[in-house]
Amino acid sequence: MIVVGLTGGIGSGKTTVAKMFSALDVPVYIADLEAKKLMRKSKIIKRKLISLFGEEAYFGNDLNKPFIASIIFNDKNMLNQMNGIIHPRVARHFEKWIVKQNAPYVIKEVAILFENGGDKLCDYVIAVTAPEATRIERVLHRDNTTKEKVKAIMDNQWSDSEKVKRSHYIIENVDLDKTKKQVASVHAQILKKIQKS
Repeated sequence: MIVVGLTGGIGSGKTTVAKMFSALDVPVYIADLEAKKLMRKSKIIKRKLISLFGEEAYFGNDLNKPFIASIIFNDKNMLNQMNGIIHPRVARHFEKWIVKQNAPYVIKEVAILFENGGDKLCDYVIAVTAPEATRIERVLHRDNTTKEKVKAIMDNQWSDSEKVKRSHYIIENVDLDKTKKQVASVHAQILKKIQKS
């Protein structure tokens, strides 16, 4: 099965692009969403996160996201330790998921694909980009947050230029109609490559 990584910085519109691929009948795995589910369901993850961050890490069964975000986006070491707990389990979950898919290729959407070395497990990588000001505006509109917090998250992610250099396809997500055309074009190119191989 061909695995296509889909990545982009916060506010780039990865999820919007992922939905466009889904509309073309491409199975899509959204790693962040699955990680959140695992953090809620898995007793092992819960125990490890409480051990790392303290009892405040959870409200009952729900992750205390603002509390954890305030720590990990100001402390790279804590971010790396948390990723070390979550990522191996998400990777195992993805392996089980992919076996059940029946399609020429699947999309794996991961915000920090390059940062965690996940690109090495993909056959192709698509980077979703948008101007920084647009990205900040989108996140402020979407989340109850501040410009400073968005910038702190951006500082922990690779820059667009760094991602673009290492990606096979680039989708600039500013105008939705243009984005849809780019998605259709990339989809056609990937199918063509699969047929040739």
